Amino acid sequence: MITVSEVSLNFSGQSLFKDVNLKFTPGNCYGIIGANGAGKTTFLRILSGDLEPTTGEVVISANQRMSVLKQDHFQYDEYTVLDTVIMGNQRLYNIMKEKDALYEKEDFSDADGVKASELEAEFADMDGWEAESDASRLIQGLGLSNDILYSQMSALTAKEKVKVLLAQALFGKPDIILLDEPTNHLDLQAIEWLENFLMEYEGLILVVSHDRYFLNNVCTSIVDVDYGRIKMYVGNYEFWYESSQMVQKMMKDQNRKNEEKIKELQLFIQRFSANKSKSKQATSRRKLLDKLTVDEMPASSRRYPFVGFSMDREPGKEILTVEGLCKTIDGRRLLNDVSFRVNKGDKIAFVGENELAKTTLFKILMEELEPDEGSFKWGTTISTSYFPLDNSAFFNDCNLNLVEWLGQYTGETTESFMRSFLGRMLFSGDEVFKAVKVLSGGEKVRCMLSRMMLFGSNALVLDQPTNHLDLESITAVNKGLIEYKGVVLFSSHDHEFVQTVANRIMDFQPDGSIVDKACTYDDYIELQKTENAK
Repeated sequence: MITVSEVSLNFSGQSLFKDVNLKFTPGNCYGIIGANGAGKTTFLRILSGDLEPTTGEVVISANQRMSVLKQDHFQYDEYTVLDTVIMGNQRLYNIMKEKDALYEKEDFSDADGVKASELEAEFADMDGWEAESDASRLIQGLGLSNDILYSQMSALTAKEKVKVLLAQALFGKPDIILLDEPTNHLDLQAIEWLENFLMEYEGLILVVSHDRYFLNNVCTSIVDVDYGRIKMYVGNYEFWYESSQMVQKMMKDQNRKNEEKIKELQLFIQRFSANKSKSKQATSRRKLLDKLTVDEMPASSRRYPFVGFSMDREPGKEILTVEGLCKTIDGRRLLNDVSFRVNKGDKIAFVGENELAKTTLFKILMEELEPDEGSFKWGTTISTSYFPLDNSAFFNDCNLNLVEWLGQYTGETTESFMRSFLGRMLFSGDEVFKAVKVLSGGEKVRCMLSRMMLFGSNALVLDQPTNHLDLESITAVNKGLIEYKGVVLFSSHDHEFVQTVANRIMDFQPDGSIVDKACTYDDYIELQKTENAK
């Protein structure tokens, strides 16, 4: 159990949050949510002991082992994958190394024998003999090959390291698990495995995530970081969202009624205060007016951008035809005889573990890469807009500010238009004159989406558009694509995003071929389970 009492945190005289009093109990999963910059990760650091609060204390029950998902992908480069995973239980790892050192001694003494015997007993009590098989089970569950266990961490890709560090956090049945964005860079299959693992876990879990579907599946309570405070609500993310929207509406409705009542009373007082026959009523109503106050809505840190795509031209019948595309990069066959036809109204999600295959296909369709074999053809009425996985080429060597950068993509360059447009994408005041090369990852994504919105294209190609975005921005993009009337080809690791946008699924197989099904993502998953059970 974790007890948080009167915790506050100030940075440079500014209060990030204050008077936090919460209790986290075993058997529950708490989802920590809030806008970017609200203090989610900071609060997690306080709970882990990595950061001292300005006031208050965090008390963890005695003999509770806490495991934290590490964020430094280079921290374990000198170790093997197996050692890195087992280090999730540092005491067990230390016992293993101490035992090995004793047994390697040439002058092994009686005292060494006694010490080794003690270590062996503790090792057995901690299920040490199952450590390698447990590590293997975690690694394979997250979609990595068992062969990787004896590889050096330095030889792994960034995505493989993410999975190994996640396996480390889950290893050895810790009493408390703290996870900061555990689904980042995981494919949908690995996320599903993680959901099942956490739902069966009997300890205490606290998780920061932007994945709504993930939060809905695993969370028993939501911890909301907003208004400079941290509050806990029972239920998953969807229950919290619907409840919070209802409360907000009720408060706004009540404020509107109060404002109308105030205006009515003010008008009455103005009309009758000089009228002797009505003076008593005016006096009583003035007293009522003094008691009636309009409760100001707290200035929430949440802001929703406007994301809406419109078409300058209705697409014709011929959208896109792909025939026999093949592509090999660095000796790896990424696309293998990929053929499909896109129809009017299609919103196609490209899924599967082969991330590079999706990006390669999108680059070929956008004529950034040449296929080794095969061809594709866009219809004559089709205009495309592309959201690439890597947007660095648009920003890194660019000396323009936001207004100038966006002005490259529109004929309407008046400052009032640009300010209005950027304001809807949450760039306000002097922010519009910020140099684009210093923008955060989320700000760059919003810029790229703004650029696409200006084009009026009738076909959109988006490679992981929700990366770097907070829940509010993801919700806005999700809504924008649902309402869009044109064709969409996209990839995403966000289950709810895929489920609510796509009406067709293309699943990349390990050999580079695709499985094409006209259905929702949930229907496709059920279909796969049925076929695998046969």
